[in-house]
Amino acid sequence: MKIHDVMTRNIDYVTAEETIEQAAAKMKEANVGDMPVVVGGEAVGMLTDRDITIRIAALGLDPQKTYVSDAMTEGIVACREDDDVETATRLMGEKQVRRLMVVKDGGELSGVVSLGDLAVSVDEALVGDVLRKISLPA
Repeated sequence: MKIHDVMTRNIDYVTAEETIEQAAAKMKEANVGDMPVVVGGEAVGMLTDRDITIRIAALGLDPQKTYVSDAMTEGIVACREDDDVETATRLMGEKQVRRLMVVKDGGELSGVVSLGDLAVSVDEALVGDVLRKISLPA
């Protein structure tokens, strides 16, 4: 089975130039705890609710004047649409992440594949093995 068979397409994202307030509103609207950060169509990082809490709120920074670029975690863990599910699950386990960005050949973001996407589409033993690896202390 290929990633394009199980991935979520048309995902919401934020840009590095948006304020934390704008990003938090998007996260609330989408009912998610994280969003990819996209610059020029290319995913360059992730912004999580934890990033906002630790890097902005805990320091008393103004979310109306602080930008996503100030709080985001740079870099992504990604796979391609035509990768095998097994390749993606191995990468998830190695990098201890619950979701992978899915990118096209030019680096453009095309979607995301999460542990939840895999749980409803592939072998339970494979998903259980990935979850075990993700949960090990780093």
